[in-house]
Amino acid sequence: MNFPEEFLHFIWRFKLFGSGPLFTTNGEAIQLMSIGVWNKNAGPDFSNAKLRIDGTVWAGNIEIHVKGSDWMLHQHQHNDAYENVILHVVYEDDLPIYRKDGSLLPVLVIKGLFPEVIFDHFEALVHSISDFPCAGQIGQVDDFLVRHFLSRVLIERLVQRTEAVAEKLELAKGDWNAVFYHFLARNFGFKVNSLPMEILAQSIPYQLFAKHGDSPLQIEALIFGQAGFLSQKFSEAYPRQLKREYLFLKKKYGLKPIAVSLWKFMRMRPQNFPTLRLAQFSALLSSSQHLFSRLLQAETIQVAAGLFSDLPVHPFWQDHYHFHRQAKNVAVQLGQHTIHNLLINTVSLILFSYGTQMDHYEYVQRAMAFLESLPNEKNAIVSKYIKAGVNIDDAGVSQAIIQLKSAYCDQKKCLECSIGAYILKKKVPHQKEPKH
Repeated sequence: MNFPEEFLHFIWRFKLFGSGPLFTTNGEAIQLMSIGVWNKNAGPDFSNAKLRIDGTVWAGNIEIHVKGSDWMLHQHQHNDAYENVILHVVYEDDLPIYRKDGSLLPVLVIKGLFPEVIFDHFEALVHSISDFPCAGQIGQVDDFLVRHFLSRVLIERLVQRTEAVAEKLELAKGDWNAVFYHFLARNFGFKVNSLPMEILAQSIPYQLFAKHGDSPLQIEALIFGQAGFLSQKFSEAYPRQLKREYLFLKKKYGLKPIAVSLWKFMRMRPQNFPTLRLAQFSALLSSSQHLFSRLLQAETIQVAAGLFSDLPVHPFWQDHYHFHRQAKNVAVQLGQHTIHNLLINTVSLILFSYGTQMDHYEYVQRAMAFLESLPNEKNAIVSKYIKAGVNIDDAGVSQAIIQLKSAYCDQKKCLECSIGAYILKKKVPHQKEPKH
């Protein structure tokens, strides 16, 4: 049988090799006191294991391979990290392995100790043509187990996304205001225009907004000018005024606008046009000189949401979606769905990152509380899991589902997923005592 090594890790993790007596290839009795802690990083597969071999207690690491010769294939003989391996667990013992001191490494062969039909179930799971591997079975999995695993996956997602925040913080030399500005700008692009918004933010040093914070017109000029929208001729007073201000600021600070062609308008509702989003973003920056500090002071989701409400958007945009496109009754304020998006993808992320970076756990807790108090996101991924029977009732769970899909389901990592493991363990038939 051609097992992947990860499958044997799964067998060891959940002790699916039966409850009967175990012996090394030399006939020495093995008593498992602790199978160890699964290690996903470099080094032996399971650390801090404890077992008794032929009456002697050993503490150390466990290494698992399909074949004993994989030890040499993986070059473990040259790595001191493997000198503390106390048991070599293999499916086939085709080569004895010796430590550097010349002692023989004890070997446990698990071939025949577990029901190999479980591998067939695993294969069927990962090769499913459903939207995700366990789409037809996840609805029958205990809801407590699903929620418990999704809580862990949510933390994984936040920690993973925090890495990007840490990188930006280093570039900003520890300036959290600049970091928040960067991620907020990207989020204001709402997928379709997130990249040009990010490029725009990089083209305008955050410190310029502090210098011109008492002039909303100059902030708007900086935003629209750097976005490339002020290079044309205008007949109306407001855009002409913006252009004059921008030309002055451009020369003063040596600014270079980004290409206006980067912005996408096609197949978008006018309410989501980048010009209107830029007007809203300008209003947010001009109305909140210490936005990050105000965010840290926002102890409730209602106060945090208030940071994005009642923005002083210039009256020009009440009847325009574009500089050359008039309209009637334009809704210039951010909608509730948009505010929720910002709270989920920027506010909670920055609070979590700040809390972990600065060792202020209260902000980590607040980020989690914000996610749990917001309604779940509505998108194609979340809809598929709801259809399959998963209870998704807040933004924390929907964020976890997004991570589950990308980090586990799409990667076919069912063996590393508690939900997949539960499904596979349920299919384990009654085991007979192994023969020796």
